[in-house]
Amino acid sequence: MNFDLIVIGSGPGGYVAAIRASQLGMKVAVVERESLGGICLNWGCIPTKALLKSAQVFEYINHAEEYGIKVGSAKADFGAMVQRSRQVADGMSKGINFLFRKNKITVINGEGKLARGKKVLVTDAEGKTTEYQAEHIIIATGGRAKALPSVPIDGEKVIEYRKAMTLEKQPKSMVVVGAGAIGVEFAYFYSSIGTEVTVVEYLEQGLLPREDVDISKELNKIYTKKGIRVLGNTAVESVNTQGKGCVVTVKNNKTGATEEIKCDIVLSAAGVAPNTENIGLETLGINVDRGIIQVDEYYRTNVPGIYAIGDVVPGPALAHVASAEGIICVENIAGHHPTPINYDNIPACTYCVPEVASVGLTEAAARAAGYELNVGKFPFSASGKASAAGDKNGFVKVIFDAKYGEFLGAHFIGQNVTEMIAEVVVARKLETTGMEIVKSIHPHPTMSEAIMEAAAAAYGEVIHL
Repeated sequence: MNFDLIVIGSGPGGYVAAIRASQLGMKVAVVERESLGGICLNWGCIPTKALLKSAQVFEYINHAEEYGIKVGSAKADFGAMVQRSRQVADGMSKGINFLFRKNKITVINGEGKLARGKKVLVTDAEGKTTEYQAEHIIIATGGRAKALPSVPIDGEKVIEYRKAMTLEKQPKSMVVVGAGAIGVEFAYFYSSIGTEVTVVEYLEQGLLPREDVDISKELNKIYTKKGIRVLGNTAVESVNTQGKGCVVTVKNNKTGATEEIKCDIVLSAAGVAPNTENIGLETLGINVDRGIIQVDEYYRTNVPGIYAIGDVVPGPALAHVASAEGIICVENIAGHHPTPINYDNIPACTYCVPEVASVGLTEAAARAAGYELNVGKFPFSASGKASAAGDKNGFVKVIFDAKYGEFLGAHFIGQNVTEMIAEVVVARKLETTGMEIVKSIHPHPTMSEAIMEAAAAAYGEVIHL
């Protein structure tokens, strides 16, 4: 069967690319080996947020008296939380199926593999292989949990994020290896419902080590107060799974001191590895560097008619990035002239409590780049909306070039800040200056007015500090 476009993978890159291509008049097919929506909708972004919301509601109930509400003792039903998250994920996956039917996109179930002559060989669950052909083929096979040599995943005692969302029972203790977004979010979830959690991070900053140092320090302080143990600048030497639980041996990178930590479960959250093996890249001679497919600004590989987007190409492994790449890719195929992505203006969000969101340069990176800076911070302890909401943790930090007022970066930690960061993304896209933010009226009382206040602080004009 022939198509204008075949997309291998239906994650947030693949399904968005397919829908946009259909809107542009192409005959489209999508190859998917599991559930529509890929990791994001089924095992990543969406179900984890459902779990995090359950944990947040549980915390609200436990602190209800602070809001003038008296309730009985609350108990976390771990199984029900997991079931709810799966229901949310299933609903989203069905939504993609609806969108595919609406846009007349053909779904081909099975494992896709590239073949010469712009062909895709799809092997179904019964082992039958069928050949399909298209003028254009997009590789959107996504990523998986990265395995560390010292933390071999066995799926029982040493698990990755998929298993962490579907454990049969809540562990009493857990060691999380890696303090990026995945590790930090699961640490919050499990700790909030009563699991004793230790987070081990190789880099010195500890939690979210790639964020601005002020953000990491604040989150480390808050997590420690919550009872989560954080070990930064620490390496995992080994994991012993003999016996009932696990024994994790860690070593401090600075002092060389070692420690054994006993726990029920070890969660490996060391990042994402691209799914580029056994999909025919070698057969076609597609250029790959350490598992990452090399592409140009329109996601064309070195082989005409073959494209790649999302976690398999250079750049941040984020759902919204994959979606944007997919749209640009197919619009270029259709003969439009889309503007390539500015990867310096990609927002990053972590959905723990408090939330973390950022875009652009950190203060350290901006100074290293030679900028003279105007830096402003506004704590949510001075925010009327945060006080009314009962959560004054965190702050807004903004960074401007002192010479021209260019908005170089923003770093937020606090309640609902993942909903606020888009303002800065748009402002940077429009080349808005610091004083334009100061003079733009923000509604009161809101969390977002902290952006205006932080900008005013950068220019010595802050009112509420």
